[in-house]
Amino acid sequence: MSENLNLDWSNLSFGYRTTDYNVRCCFKNGAWGELEVSSSETINIHMAATCLHYGQEAFEGLKAFRCKDGKIRIFRLEANAERLQSTCRGILMPELSTEKFAQMIKKVVKLNERFIPPYESGASLYIRPLLIGTSARVGVHPADEYMFVVFVTPVGPYFKGGFSTNPYVVIREFDRSAPLGTGIYKVGGNYAASLRANKMAHDLGYSCEFYLDAKEKKYIDEAGAANFFGIKNNTYVTPLSTSILPSITNNSLMTLAEDLGMKVERRPIPIEELDTFEEAGACGTAAVISPIERIDDLDNKKSYVISKDGQPGPWSKKLYEKFRGIQYGTEPDTHNWVTILD
Repeated sequence: MSENLNLDWSNLSFGYRTTDYNVRCCFKNGAWGELEVSSSETINIHMAATCLHYGQEAFEGLKAFRCKDGKIRIFRLEANAERLQSTCRGILMPELSTEKFAQMIKKVVKLNERFIPPYESGASLYIRPLLIGTSARVGVHPADEYMFVVFVTPVGPYFKGGFSTNPYVVIREFDRSAPLGTGIYKVGGNYAASLRANKMAHDLGYSCEFYLDAKEKKYIDEAGAANFFGIKNNTYVTPLSTSILPSITNNSLMTLAEDLGMKVERRPIPIEELDTFEEAGACGTAAVISPIERIDDLDNKKSYVISKDGQPGPWSKKLYEKFRGIQYGTEPDTHNWVTILD
Protein backbone atom coordinates (compact mmCIF):
# COMPACT_ATOMS: atom_id res chain seq x y z
CA MET A 1 0.00 0.00 0.00
CA SER A 2 1.06 3.60 -0.60
CA GLU A 3 1.34 4.35 3.13
CA ASN A 4 4.37 2.07 3.43
CA LEU A 5 6.48 4.49 1.38
CA ASN A 6 6.57 7.02 4.22
CA LEU A 7 6.03 9.95 1.86
CA ASP A 8 4.44 13.27 2.78
CA TRP A 9 1.57 12.69 0.37
CA SER A 10 -0.26 15.92 1.16
CA ASN A 11 2.77 18.03 0.26
CA LEU A 12 3.92 16.39 -2.96
CA SER A 13 4.97 18.71 -5.76
CA PHE A 14 3.90 18.26 -9.36
CA GLY A 15 7.15 16.68 -10.47
CA TYR A 16 8.88 13.44 -11.37
CA ARG A 17 9.50 10.84 -8.66
CA THR A 18 11.04 7.42 -9.29
CA THR A 19 8.61 4.49 -9.19
CA ASP A 20 9.17 0.76 -9.59
CA TYR A 21 8.34 -0.06 -13.21
CA ASN A 22 7.42 1.27 -16.62
CA VAL A 23 5.97 -0.65 -19.55
CA ARG A 24 7.15 -0.59 -23.15
CA CYS A 25 6.14 -1.83 -26.58
CA CYS A 26 8.03 -1.53 -29.87
CA PHE A 27 6.77 -1.23 -33.44
CA LYS A 28 8.92 -3.08 -36.01
CA ASN A 29 8.29 -4.67 -39.40
CA GLY A 30 4.88 -3.07 -39.61
CA ALA A 31 3.46 -4.41 -36.33
CA TRP A 32 3.40 -3.76 -32.61
CA GLY A 33 5.27 -6.32 -30.52
CA GLU A 34 4.72 -7.72 -27.06
CA LEU A 35 4.43 -5.66 -23.90
CA GLU A 36 7.67 -5.44 -21.89
CA VAL A 37 8.12 -4.48 -18.24
CA SER A 38 11.22 -2.48 -17.33
CA SER A 39 12.69 -1.03 -14.15
CA SER A 40 15.09 1.20 -16.09
CA GLU A 41 14.43 4.94 -16.21
CA THR A 42 16.38 5.37 -19.45
CA ILE A 43 15.84 4.45 -23.09
CA ASN A 44 18.60 3.50 -25.50
CA ILE A 45 17.96 5.07 -28.92
CA HIS A 46 19.99 5.88 -32.02
CA MET A 47 21.50 9.38 -32.17
CA ALA A 48 19.79 9.88 -35.55
CA ALA A 49 16.33 8.82 -34.31
CA THR A 50 13.50 10.81 -35.87
CA CYS A 51 12.15 11.83 -32.45
CA LEU A 52 15.37 13.74 -31.79
CA HIS A 53 15.69 15.45 -35.16
CA TYR A 54 12.27 15.79 -36.71
CA GLY A 55 9.95 15.85 -33.71
CA GLN A 56 8.25 12.49 -34.24
CA GLU A 57 7.14 12.42 -30.64
CA ALA A 58 3.74 12.37 -28.99
CA PHE A 59 2.55 12.00 -25.43
CA GLU A 60 -0.53 11.93 -23.25
CA GLY A 61 -1.32 12.66 -19.62
CA LEU A 62 -3.93 11.03 -17.41
CA LYS A 63 -4.38 10.13 -13.76
CA ALA A 64 -5.24 7.25 -11.45
CA PHE A 65 -6.83 7.76 -8.04
CA ARG A 66 -7.15 5.73 -4.86
CA CYS A 67 -10.76 6.22 -3.86
CA LYS A 68 -12.92 6.30 -0.75
CA ASP A 69 -14.24 2.79 -1.45
CA GLY A 70 -10.69 1.45 -1.69
CA LYS A 71 -10.82 0.98 -5.46
CA ILE A 72 -8.43 2.45 -8.02
CA ARG A 73 -9.96 4.55 -10.77
CA ILE A 74 -8.37 5.80 -14.01
CA PHE A 75 -10.06 8.78 -15.62
CA ARG A 76 -11.00 8.81 -19.35
CA LEU A 77 -8.50 6.22 -20.51
CA GLU A 78 -10.25 5.64 -23.84
CA ALA A 79 -10.37 9.36 -24.66
CA ASN A 80 -6.61 9.62 -24.18
CA ALA A 81 -6.10 6.62 -26.48
CA GLU A 82 -8.25 8.28 -29.15
CA ARG A 83 -6.37 11.59 -28.88
CA LEU A 84 -3.04 9.79 -29.21
CA GLN A 85 -4.39 8.05 -32.31
CA SER A 86 -5.32 11.46 -33.75
CA THR A 87 -1.81 12.74 -33.08
CA CYS A 88 -0.34 9.65 -34.75
CA ARG A 89 -2.34 10.39 -37.88
CA GLY A 90 -1.16 13.99 -37.77
CA ILE A 91 2.58 13.29 -37.67
CA LEU A 92 2.62 9.92 -39.47
CA MET A 93 3.22 7.47 -36.65
CA PRO A 94 1.59 4.03 -36.35
CA GLU A 95 -1.56 4.09 -34.24
CA LEU A 96 -1.75 2.08 -31.06
CA SER A 97 -5.12 0.38 -30.62
CA THR A 98 -7.31 1.47 -27.72
CA GLU A 99 -7.12 -2.10 -26.41
CA LYS A 100 -3.30 -2.12 -26.40
CA PHE A 101 -3.19 1.35 -24.88
CA ALA A 102 -5.60 0.30 -22.12
CA GLN A 103 -3.69 -2.91 -21.44
CA MET A 104 -0.46 -0.99 -20.91
CA ILE A 105 -2.03 1.74 -18.77
CA LYS A 106 -3.69 -0.79 -16.47
CA LYS A 107 -0.49 -2.84 -16.26
CA VAL A 108 1.75 0.08 -15.26
CA VAL A 109 -0.73 1.31 -12.64
CA LYS A 110 -1.04 -2.14 -11.06
CA LEU A 111 2.74 -2.61 -11.06
CA ASN A 112 3.18 0.70 -9.23
CA GLU A 113 0.12 0.44 -6.99
CA ARG A 114 2.09 1.32 -3.86
CA PHE A 115 2.79 4.76 -5.35
CA ILE A 116 -0.87 5.69 -5.69
CA PRO A 117 -1.44 8.38 -3.05
CA PRO A 118 -4.02 7.78 -0.32
CA TYR A 119 -7.57 9.07 -0.63
CA GLU A 120 -8.02 12.67 0.59
CA SER A 121 -4.29 13.41 0.34
CA GLY A 122 -4.91 15.78 -2.59
CA ALA A 123 -2.37 13.83 -4.65
CA SER A 124 -2.78 11.35 -7.51
CA LEU A 125 -0.79 9.01 -9.72
CA TYR A 126 0.11 10.81 -12.94
CA ILE A 127 0.39 8.54 -15.99
CA ARG A 128 2.59 9.59 -18.91
CA PRO A 129 2.32 7.60 -22.18
CA LEU A 130 5.09 8.50 -24.63
CA LEU A 131 5.48 7.49 -28.29
CA ILE A 132 8.73 8.17 -30.18
CA GLY A 133 10.20 7.45 -33.60
CA THR A 134 13.40 5.45 -33.14
CA SER A 135 14.62 4.79 -36.70
CA ALA A 136 17.83 6.52 -37.81
CA ARG A 137 17.07 9.15 -40.45
CA VAL A 138 19.06 12.00 -41.97
CA GLY A 139 16.45 12.98 -44.53
CA VAL A 140 13.10 14.29 -43.35
CA HIS A 141 11.02 11.12 -43.45
CA PRO A 142 8.87 9.22 -40.95
CA ALA A 143 10.49 6.40 -39.01
CA ASP A 144 9.58 2.78 -39.60
CA GLU A 145 10.36 1.78 -36.00
CA TYR A 146 8.79 3.25 -32.85
CA MET A 147 8.77 2.81 -29.10
CA PHE A 148 5.78 3.34 -26.84
CA VAL A 149 6.60 3.81 -23.15
CA VAL A 150 4.28 4.42 -20.19
CA PHE A 151 5.63 5.58 -16.85
CA VAL A 152 3.92 6.89 -13.73
CA THR A 153 4.76 9.21 -10.87
CA PRO A 154 2.84 10.41 -7.82
CA VAL A 155 2.08 14.13 -8.00
CA GLY A 156 0.53 16.88 -5.95
CA PRO A 157 -1.40 19.92 -7.28
CA TYR A 158 -0.03 21.59 -10.43
CA PHE A 159 -0.32 25.04 -8.83
CA LYS A 160 0.91 25.37 -5.24
CA GLY A 161 -2.33 26.97 -4.12
CA GLY A 162 -4.44 24.12 -5.50
CA PHE A 163 -7.96 25.20 -6.45
CA SER A 164 -7.45 28.96 -6.14
CA THR A 165 -7.40 31.91 -8.51
CA ASN A 166 -4.28 32.89 -10.47
CA PRO A 167 -3.23 35.94 -12.50
CA TYR A 168 -2.40 35.59 -16.22
CA VAL A 169 -0.72 37.95 -18.68
CA VAL A 170 -1.33 38.33 -22.41
CA ILE A 171 1.81 37.54 -24.42
CA ARG A 172 1.83 38.74 -28.03
CA GLU A 173 5.51 38.25 -28.82
CA PHE A 174 5.20 34.48 -29.23
CA ASP A 175 2.67 31.96 -30.52
CA ARG A 176 2.30 28.47 -29.08
CA SER A 177 1.01 27.06 -32.37
CA ALA A 178 -0.34 28.16 -35.73
CA PRO A 179 -3.71 27.65 -37.40
CA LEU A 180 -3.56 24.40 -39.40
CA GLY A 181 -0.28 23.53 -37.64
CA THR A 182 0.32 20.97 -34.88
CA GLY A 183 -1.69 22.75 -32.17
CA ILE A 184 -4.45 20.15 -32.30
CA TYR A 185 -1.92 17.36 -31.65
CA LYS A 186 -0.22 16.63 -28.34
CA VAL A 187 3.39 16.84 -29.48
CA GLY A 188 6.41 18.11 -27.58
CA GLY A 189 7.17 20.84 -30.10
CA ASN A 190 4.10 22.80 -29.05
CA TYR A 191 5.37 22.87 -25.49
CA ALA A 192 8.90 23.81 -26.52
CA ALA A 193 7.34 26.75 -28.38
CA SER A 194 5.69 27.89 -25.14
CA LEU A 195 8.78 27.95 -22.92
CA ARG A 196 9.95 31.52 -23.65
CA ALA A 197 6.46 32.97 -23.23
CA ASN A 198 5.98 30.99 -20.02
CA LYS A 199 9.28 32.25 -18.61
CA MET A 200 8.37 35.80 -19.59
CA ALA A 201 5.08 35.51 -17.71
CA HIS A 202 6.79 34.10 -14.61
CA ASP A 203 9.47 36.79 -14.70
CA LEU A 204 6.68 39.38 -14.68
CA GLY A 205 5.14 37.77 -11.61
CA TYR A 206 2.25 35.91 -13.27
CA SER A 207 1.24 32.28 -12.93
CA CYS A 208 1.03 31.71 -16.66
CA GLU A 209 0.96 33.25 -20.12
CA PHE A 210 -2.22 33.90 -22.09
CA TYR A 211 -2.23 33.44 -25.87
CA LEU A 212 -4.28 35.15 -28.55
CA ASP A 213 -4.82 33.65 -32.01
CA ALA A 214 -1.64 33.57 -34.10
CA LYS A 215 -3.25 35.02 -37.23
CA GLU A 216 -4.94 38.22 -36.06
CA LYS A 217 -4.15 38.54 -32.33
CA LYS A 218 -7.83 39.31 -31.74
CA TYR A 219 -9.26 36.13 -30.29
CA ILE A 220 -8.55 34.08 -27.16
CA ASP A 221 -6.57 30.93 -27.93
CA GLU A 222 -5.19 29.18 -24.87
CA ALA A 223 -4.26 29.88 -21.26
CA GLY A 224 -0.69 28.64 -21.21
CA ALA A 225 -0.75 24.94 -22.05
CA ALA A 226 -4.41 24.67 -21.01
CA ASN A 227 -7.78 25.36 -22.61
CA PHE A 228 -9.69 28.50 -21.61
CA PHE A 229 -13.32 28.77 -20.58
CA GLY A 230 -15.46 31.69 -19.48
CA ILE A 231 -18.86 31.68 -17.77
CA LYS A 232 -21.63 34.25 -18.07
CA ASN A 233 -25.43 34.27 -18.27
CA ASN A 234 -25.61 30.59 -17.33
CA THR A 235 -23.40 29.75 -20.31
CA TYR A 236 -20.05 27.95 -20.51
CA VAL A 237 -18.05 29.53 -23.36
CA THR A 238 -14.82 28.10 -24.75
CA PRO A 239 -12.79 28.98 -27.88
CA LEU A 240 -13.29 27.28 -31.22
CA SER A 241 -9.93 27.26 -32.98
CA THR A 242 -7.80 25.13 -35.32
CA SER A 243 -4.70 25.69 -33.17
CA ILE A 244 -5.99 24.51 -29.79
CA LEU A 245 -5.41 21.04 -28.33
CA PRO A 246 -8.72 19.20 -27.84
CA SER A 247 -8.60 19.04 -24.05
CA ILE A 248 -10.21 15.95 -22.53
CA THR A 249 -10.76 17.94 -19.35
CA ASN A 250 -12.50 20.75 -21.25
CA ASN A 251 -14.62 18.23 -23.15
CA SER A 252 -15.63 16.68 -19.82
CA LEU A 253 -16.42 20.08 -18.27
CA MET A 254 -18.63 21.01 -21.24
CA THR A 255 -20.61 17.81 -20.68
CA LEU A 256 -20.88 18.45 -16.94
CA ALA A 257 -21.94 22.05 -17.56
CA GLU A 258 -24.85 20.78 -19.64
CA ASP A 259 -25.66 18.22 -16.93
CA LEU A 260 -25.87 21.10 -14.46
CA GLY A 261 -28.30 22.99 -16.69
CA MET A 262 -25.88 25.38 -18.36
CA LYS A 263 -25.69 26.21 -22.04
CA VAL A 264 -22.40 25.51 -23.83
CA GLU A 265 -20.91 27.58 -26.64
CA ARG A 266 -17.76 26.82 -28.64
CA ARG A 267 -16.90 29.85 -30.74
CA PRO A 268 -14.26 32.51 -31.37
CA ILE A 269 -13.97 34.75 -28.30
CA PRO A 270 -12.62 38.28 -28.88
CA ILE A 271 -10.30 39.42 -26.11
CA GLU A 272 -12.61 42.35 -25.31
CA GLU A 273 -15.27 39.85 -24.22
CA LEU A 274 -13.18 39.09 -21.13
CA ASP A 275 -14.82 42.16 -19.59
CA THR A 276 -18.19 40.36 -19.65
CA PHE A 277 -17.32 37.05 -18.00
CA GLU A 278 -18.51 36.38 -14.46
CA GLU A 279 -15.99 33.54 -14.08
CA ALA A 280 -13.14 32.12 -16.13
CA GLY A 281 -10.57 29.38 -15.85
CA ALA A 282 -7.84 27.34 -17.46
CA CYS A 283 -8.51 23.60 -17.61
CA GLY A 284 -6.38 20.53 -18.17
CA THR A 285 -5.35 17.18 -16.71
CA ALA A 286 -2.80 18.58 -14.26
CA ALA A 287 -4.99 21.10 -12.41
CA VAL A 288 -8.51 20.20 -13.68
CA ILE A 289 -9.58 23.85 -13.26
CA SER A 290 -7.29 26.76 -12.45
CA PRO A 291 -9.68 29.67 -11.83
CA ILE A 292 -8.49 32.97 -13.29
CA GLU A 293 -8.32 36.01 -11.03
CA ARG A 294 -7.43 38.48 -13.77
CA ILE A 295 -5.78 38.71 -17.17
CA ASP A 296 -3.49 41.68 -17.72
CA ASP A 297 -2.93 43.04 -21.21
CA LEU A 298 0.21 45.09 -20.58
CA ASP A 299 0.56 46.21 -24.21
CA ASN A 300 -2.79 47.99 -24.03
CA LYS A 301 -2.55 48.92 -20.34
CA LYS A 302 -5.73 46.97 -19.66
CA SER A 303 -6.58 44.57 -16.84
CA TYR A 304 -9.53 42.21 -17.19
CA VAL A 305 -10.52 41.42 -13.61
CA ILE A 306 -12.57 38.22 -13.54
CA SER A 307 -12.74 37.45 -9.81
CA LYS A 308 -13.57 40.62 -7.87
CA ASP A 309 -12.97 38.97 -4.48
CA GLY A 310 -10.02 36.80 -5.56
CA GLN A 311 -12.00 33.58 -5.02
CA PRO A 312 -13.16 30.87 -7.45
CA GLY A 313 -16.71 31.48 -8.70
CA PRO A 314 -19.74 29.32 -7.81
CA TRP A 315 -20.03 27.60 -11.20
CA SER A 316 -16.31 26.81 -11.25
CA LYS A 317 -16.64 25.29 -7.77
CA LYS A 318 -19.62 23.17 -8.81
CA LEU A 319 -17.89 21.93 -11.96
CA TYR A 320 -14.65 21.22 -10.10
CA GLU A 321 -16.39 19.31 -7.31
CA LYS A 322 -18.51 17.31 -9.75
CA PHE A 323 -15.45 16.48 -11.87
CA ARG A 324 -13.35 15.43 -8.87
CA GLY A 325 -16.26 13.46 -7.46
CA ILE A 326 -16.42 11.35 -10.61
CA GLN A 327 -12.66 10.80 -10.52
CA TYR A 328 -12.85 9.60 -6.91
CA GLY A 329 -16.05 7.60 -7.26
CA THR A 330 -18.15 9.78 -4.93
CA GLU A 331 -20.31 11.05 -7.81
CA PRO A 332 -22.17 8.81 -10.29
CA ASP A 333 -20.16 8.04 -13.44
CA THR A 334 -23.12 8.51 -15.77
CA HIS A 335 -20.93 9.00 -18.86
CA ASN A 336 -18.74 5.90 -18.29
CA TRP A 337 -15.56 7.92 -18.03
CA VAL A 338 -13.89 5.89 -15.29
CA THR A 339 -11.98 2.61 -15.56
CA ILE A 340 -11.99 0.70 -12.26
CA LEU A 341 -9.05 -1.67 -11.78
CA ASP A 342 -9.83 -5.20 -10.60
